Amino acid sequence: MSQPKARPDPALALLEVYDAALPQVYGYLLARCGDRAVAEELTSETFLAAVRSARESAAPVGPAWLIGIARHKLVDHWRRREREERGLRLAHDDEPGVQDPWDVEIDAMQARQVLASLAAHHRCALTLRYLDGLPVPEVARLLGRTVHATEALLVRARAAFRRAWTGGGDE
Repeated sequence: MSQPKARPDPALALLEVYDAALPQVYGYLLARCGDRAVAEELTSETFLAAVRSARESAAPVGPAWLIGIARHKLVDHWRRREREERGLRLAHDDEPGVQDPWDVEIDAMQARQVLASLAAHHRCALTLRYLDGLPVPEVARLLGRTVHATEALLVRARAAFRRAWTGGGDE
């Protein structure tokens, strides 16, 4: 009597793309969070989640798929960080809801530093919208907010970025 063949682990497909995808995923995360330790941690979380996902579904395994998982891990990281910051913050956000057509070319290094100085919810919204180029409805979906609330968040985030950029104080 022949033994039934063992089904190969679907997560093995990750091994085929791992060497090429690892620097892409890490680079994506590092460019958006600016912290090597956080980028390394999120890269690890991305690949662990990819293994789980590959085993649960027949998702096509590839670098673009992994970047999508990395984006979700980054959003989750910023959400956790925002909850921690909110728990420590005693005062609430008093930023005015000013329309902001501010569109200037800026120094990327200073922009990263300014972005890193913002609260996690502002940093996350700005990164998803302007660095990742996602439309507002997609940013809203990823942040678990309404489109209207996300638009208001982006207005406040741009104002906070502008204040930090011009030295007008923290958000």
